[in-house]
Amino acid sequence: MKQVRILIDKLYKIKSLSKFKPVLNAIDEFFFGTDKVTVISLRSPHILDNIDIKRYMSTVIIALLPATIAAIYFYGLKVLLIIAVSYIFGGLVEVIFAIVRRKEIHEGFLVTGLIFPLLLPPTVPLWVVAVGIIFGVFIGKEVFGGTGRNIFNPALVGRLFITICFPVIMTTQWQQPFSDAITSATPLMIYKTTHTLTPLLDLLLGKTPGSLGETFRLGIILGGIFLIITKVANWRVPLSYLLSVFIFSFIGNKLWPQKFAPPVFQILTGGLLFGAFFMATDPVTTPFTKQGKWIAGILCGLLTVLIRGLSGYVEGVMFSIILMNGFSPLIDQLVLKVKYATSLR
Repeated sequence: MKQVRILIDKLYKIKSLSKFKPVLNAIDEFFFGTDKVTVISLRSPHILDNIDIKRYMSTVIIALLPATIAAIYFYGLKVLLIIAVSYIFGGLVEVIFAIVRRKEIHEGFLVTGLIFPLLLPPTVPLWVVAVGIIFGVFIGKEVFGGTGRNIFNPALVGRLFITICFPVIMTTQWQQPFSDAITSATPLMIYKTTHTLTPLLDLLLGKTPGSLGETFRLGIILGGIFLIITKVANWRVPLSYLLSVFIFSFIGNKLWPQKFAPPVFQILTGGLLFGAFFMATDPVTTPFTKQGKWIAGILCGLLTVLIRGLSGYVEGVMFSIILMNGFSPLIDQLVLKVKYATSLR
């Protein structure tokens, strides 16, 4: 490590590399951590919070490992290529913007670069992965100012874009786990057309086709619980999301069973668990008030059930979370107005 320290210090001194200082800083902090500290004085108030960006991102990646490892086990080494393409092309966009803005490269992309490929079908061409992650990082985050300023979840923005642009690739070509067989039907599609329920144990253990990160739902649950225990994810969002899906789908199934699937089946199909634990809990795009988190989770659940049951789409998680991202500032504003209405008069 001493030689690495000497090499980095020498690179800092090369004037022709001054434009690439954000890249050098990122490499420096990766190996040796940050040297930024707060000078504490007796008169300055400080709030101690052990969750910094690095710890937050590292914890999320650890929580994603069960789903990621399961995807590699189910679908083969191509999954590693998909993840690599996501990191390379999305990271390139991050680096370009950091150099142009002369700002640091944030660790936020480490999570985005892994979540995005886990949202894709295993049959997706690598060039579609590149297009999706470039669009997601560029339009979903960088145009708003970068990490911490984005309104929408960049991974979902990229997924939504390629779903609209390449609907056949993204919705009709699904690979069976442990096999090269291609099918056009996922459990949600099967229920939509034949009203047949896939066994719940098969859904839980990942024996059905789906996106890379959504199939091994037992691993998703374990990862989500880990995020809640470490306080990286707020428990209110996934609880309200899943509970509302259960309640609304229960009511819908009783009134209109041909349109609305049973509640437990709804929870264990599609990307619901993955979305509830890993995307709806994004602290940047989710309401910051406690009441707002409950409201966003409930509305996400309602929209998911309605889209799945009444629209032409079999999945509603992606659209519901994106819509709530856009409404998050309004939800927080209304909550604060109601909560502090007396003090504002």
